[in-house]
Amino acid sequence: MSTLTYAVHDSMTMLRRNLKHALRYPAVSLGPAMMPILMLLLFVYAFGDSIGAGMGGGRDAYLEYLTPGVIIMGVAAGAMSTSIAVCQDMTEGIINRFRTMNITRSSFMTGHVIGSVITTVVSLVLVVGVAVALGFRPDANPLEWLAVAGLIAAIAFAVAWLSAALGLISKTVESASNKPLLIQFLPFLGSAFVPADSMAPGLRWFAENQPFTPMTETLRGLLSGSEIGNNGWISLAWCAGITLVGYAWSRSLFNSTTKR
Repeated sequence: MSTLTYAVHDSMTMLRRNLKHALRYPAVSLGPAMMPILMLLLFVYAFGDSIGAGMGGGRDAYLEYLTPGVIIMGVAAGAMSTSIAVCQDMTEGIINRFRTMNITRSSFMTGHVIGSVITTVVSLVLVVGVAVALGFRPDANPLEWLAVAGLIAAIAFAVAWLSAALGLISKTVESASNKPLLIQFLPFLGSAFVPADSMAPGLRWFAENQPFTPMTETLRGLLSGSEIGNNGWISLAWCAGITLVGYAWSRSLFNSTTKR
């Protein structure tokens, strides 16, 4: 077999390993869905009427606005489980076992990243299910739904590589759980819960120039069947940039950590 074939085979083996871990510990793998669901319930029922009225609608209108932001929040929440999983493998000795085996070095990180994307998408199904139960009714056509799936996968892939690097620099599981907090907090400082143009000037500038705002607006436009403008291209550019940084950083850290 070629080198690429070996790499794909080894990556699939590592992916199966990580998915088995996710099935064995569903509270960890599906945990990232809990916070978005709680925030969805809190903001819809506690603040939905007042915020929705300020937007010219009511609770149902705010639910339509909020759900895409909560979905993005769910993608960002997956960073913690990825960081923890990578740190556990690096600190519990399994890497030493892998070093004695004839496996492709890149397969370890690839398995973690792809596994993270899959578990994140599964957890988001729960989030969307709760939103639909509350009354969320998207107007997306099949092509727009396909674009939604692609965008979510691209964001999850980018976040997974970055969080994997954070797991590699962590010395303990506790620190690995704390380092992705900034990633998880960024959607709050974007347009996930309120429009950016309603914020104070300084916060508005930050919200408009951070990655999760165009991602949220793209998802919101796709789900509502409205125009997304330049947000789609900006979101993909952010995904590509974050992926390249996360991949290069994690590869450098992994190689320097595991070299003989």
